[in-house]
Amino acid sequence: MPTLTPRDRFRARLGEGPLLADGGMGTLLFSRGVPQRACLDELASTRPDLVGAAHREYLEAGAELILTLSLGANRHRLDAFGLADRAAFLNRRAAQVAREARDVAGRDALVGGSVGPLGAPTRELASLGEAGTRALFREQIEGLLEGGIDVVVLETHADLGALLWAIDEARRASDLPILASLTFGEELALPDGTDPAAAWARLAAAGVDAVGVNCGAGPAACLDALEAFGLPDDAGPARSIMPNAGLPQRLEGRFIYAAGADYFAEVTPRMLDAGAAIVGGCCGTTPAHIAAMRAVLDARRAAAAEPSAPSAPSAPGRAPVAAPPWSRPGAPEATPKPRSAAVEVAASPAEADAPAPTRLAAALAAGRFVVSVEIDPPRSIRIERTIEAARLLRAAGVDTVNVSDSAMARVRMGAMAVAFGIQHELDLECVVHLTTRDRNLMALESELLGAHALGLRNVLALTGDPPRVGDYPTGTGVWDVDSIGLVEILARLNRGEDQAGSPIGQRAGFTIACALDPTAADAATEWDRLERKLAAGAHLVMTQPLYSAAQVEAMLDEAHRRFGPRGLPVPLLLGVLPLVSSRHAEFLHNEVPGIVIPAEARAAMRAAGERGSEVGIEMADALLAAVEDEVAGTYIMPSFGRYEQCAGLVRRIRERHAAPPR
Repeated sequence: MPTLTPRDRFRARLGEGPLLADGGMGTLLFSRGVPQRACLDELASTRPDLVGAAHREYLEAGAELILTLSLGANRHRLDAFGLADRAAFLNRRAAQVAREARDVAGRDALVGGSVGPLGAPTRELASLGEAGTRALFREQIEGLLEGGIDVVVLETHADLGALLWAIDEARRASDLPILASLTFGEELALPDGTDPAAAWARLAAAGVDAVGVNCGAGPAACLDALEAFGLPDDAGPARSIMPNAGLPQRLEGRFIYAAGADYFAEVTPRMLDAGAAIVGGCCGTTPAHIAAMRAVLDARRAAAAEPSAPSAPSAPGRAPVAAPPWSRPGAPEATPKPRSAAVEVAASPAEADAPAPTRLAAALAAGRFVVSVEIDPPRSIRIERTIEAARLLRAAGVDTVNVSDSAMARVRMGAMAVAFGIQHELDLECVVHLTTRDRNLMALESELLGAHALGLRNVLALTGDPPRVGDYPTGTGVWDVDSIGLVEILARLNRGEDQAGSPIGQRAGFTIACALDPTAADAATEWDRLERKLAAGAHLVMTQPLYSAAQVEAMLDEAHRRFGPRGLPVPLLLGVLPLVSSRHAEFLHNEVPGIVIPAEARAAMRAAGERGSEVGIEMADALLAAVEDEVAGTYIMPSFGRYEQCAGLVRRIRERHAAPPR
């Protein structure tokens, strides 16, 4: 009888049923006190006890494939920590620690040697050429092989050419199975424009044993990429999917991910239906996520051996959005909650250097129901379509447009440039989003001085999404200050001084907006931070999207509890993001931090079917109609750039208020 090769055994194992991989090692280690900026790849040497314990937790959760803590353990990336010469040793040690953990746990599991990209696509990295790139991959792979791995796992790659070189080096070095996993951008394409189907074809031709997607924005985006590979082919490589736990947000110096274990259990059947033979998690996932997936796999395997169960009843019909209790007949009388408060952005106009208030501030002070719609900057050097979107919204009756600042860390044209173009071309005032992610303290102040000189004086202060979720997963954030610190900077500029206390010639006239996530998992911290933002000088609060009157009521009740009978001391714009489909609703609810969509709203979208976009607008309009006397206005966020849909909602609002368009 012929001896089976490691690749034969790997294929045989996949033929027995889905293989469950582990989750995010970094996430688990950070939660155990490892600093965010530490070199994780060194920990197998310096803290083998901590790393081994993490591996064992995943094995106890049911993982059958654990990955070594070596994603960035190549000479190029280790050089930043002064560890370049230890690349081979650290990879060998990472494999040994994983094997030791498996032996201690007594589990029948494979050890996958994790090999990530060489680093950010810098000029220095490009200068290595093919020979230099291959040498770096070869050194890392050989170290992992010496440590005794069972599978070579090339993960989180976006450079297809470099990945193909790594595959060739792995194949030259051993006869182990190879899993090659890509990370796609929001437009389902690699940076060079290669789509998933074309990438699949090239990797299959390279002779890998499994092709997959990992990391990225979360399960929904990874599923889209997996499905875009094309129809499964029994003769081709197996398929793998290991997504992030949705999108992260940075809170108090830590990254918090949106998607919980229950959601991963819900999407596991969809992963399998899309042809995945290997499933698991990436950044943000924990042993709890893997245990939830294990339970689904076990239940599915058990069910396959039994008669099929009766089909589940159809989803319930669409439930209407109820008016808040304080507006329903017979509801207890509540303390009046004023819709607007004056926005004080400057001292008395009698002072010569006091700038006039922005039009946004004036509209809020006058009690106008303010409507703003968010616009995403273009991913190119052309701004014409963005200007036309703003023109459409101006005609519909918006007071202002919000210009996002590379939301979700996706590279786009700078928000300041886009806002200036809109204001200059259309005389439509903008609210510019400004994140502290990309700029140090000096750059923030310089940017703000320039913005004021160009007439950009409405600023939404944000901390910003981590770079690792966007176009440059190997990039790093700056965060000299967070959103609270940015509010303080703006307030000092309004007093005529910079952060160091030096005069800037005269006082600025910024209208300072800040964000509130009323449905945050850590509500106490979110409201504590809001108090600090208001104390620092914020004039306006803009919320994350809400989807029910009950959510609005809870938010206003907390504002009363925190700030007294009159509630928030500044105006509040209620965030709404019209839904377009049931899948859209589930993605937002489970994968995007700061968005909680009640069960009745998600049920309504399931019942809507092909009318999803229409029903989404109806729900948003009904919510605003129910609570518009309790807020100063609304901040509308379009889905997938559907500005026509938002314009329709704006027209509904203006018709209800009988206010003529601008």
